[in-house]
Amino acid sequence: MVPLQSVALLFVALGALLVVLARDVVRQALLFSLYGFALVVLFLVFQAPDVALSALVVSAVAYPIVLVGALARVAAHRKRRG
Repeated sequence: MVPLQSVALLFVALGALLVVLARDVVRQALLFSLYGFALVVLFLVFQAPDVALSALVVSAVAYPIVLVGALARVAAHRKRRG
């Protein structure tokens, strides 16, 4: 295994651990976005650019935007009710 691959795997493992340990949902969404970027780097290192582009769109852009938008909507709904 190439040292760059080892570093990328370590970075992905660390990112996954940080996502799991985060308690705040917004912080977890932001960490998940960074984890998505780490996966993109990992896929590029392992020479899978098509998978890297898919991971970039889904895990680093679309998912955090949808999650933060949903959380904002729930918070606004609770504020109107309460």
